[in-house]
Amino acid sequence: LFRSAGAPGSLGLRAMERKWWTLVLVSIATFMLLLDVTVVNVALPDIQRELHASLSSLQWVVDAYSLTLAAFLLTAGSLGDRLGRRRVFTIGFGIFTFASFLCGIAEDPTRLNLARGLQGVGGAGMFATSLALIGQEFHGKDRATAFGVWGAVVGGAVAVGPLVGGVVTESLGWEWIFLVNVPIGIGTMVL
Repeated sequence: LFRSAGAPGSLGLRAMERKWWTLVLVSIATFMLLLDVTVVNVALPDIQRELHASLSSLQWVVDAYSLTLAAFLLTAGSLGDRLGRRRVFTIGFGIFTFASFLCGIAEDPTRLNLARGLQGVGGAGMFATSLALIGQEFHGKDRATAFGVWGAVVGGAVAVGPLVGGVVTESLGWEWIFLVNVPIGIGTMVL
């Protein structure tokens, strides 16, 4: 495992680091995008009150994200095959992070809903390529482990979303359920 990359039969330290870093970064991104599916539900009353949003506007805060994520998933996967999975993942992550910032600074329901739609487009780029990135980096027993870790992250994100949404909304305000993605997204993209 720790032999040089040039030694016959060894993977080399660099190769080991790369695949585990891939898993960590893809897991962070997946956690963020799935957390944003559930975290917003708890913040809806505060969003309604502060933005004077109607019930239909509140529905679009949730639906704009979910619908664009689903609508662009296949397209993002196809682009990943043509342009490169890492490139599509990174572009999607950049769009998601920028859209999170736009959500956090939205001053009316329309801007929030448009930003949530853009967040879904970015999320599609991330989600469509995440398993492919893990699959191309891991082989054999390590692949099963990596997919297990990724699956646990998916389940964890969905489970803790309402709890995180409640804590962040109560202590910092609804804007921060989106703004917290910005430093995490920038840091993860740099890594």
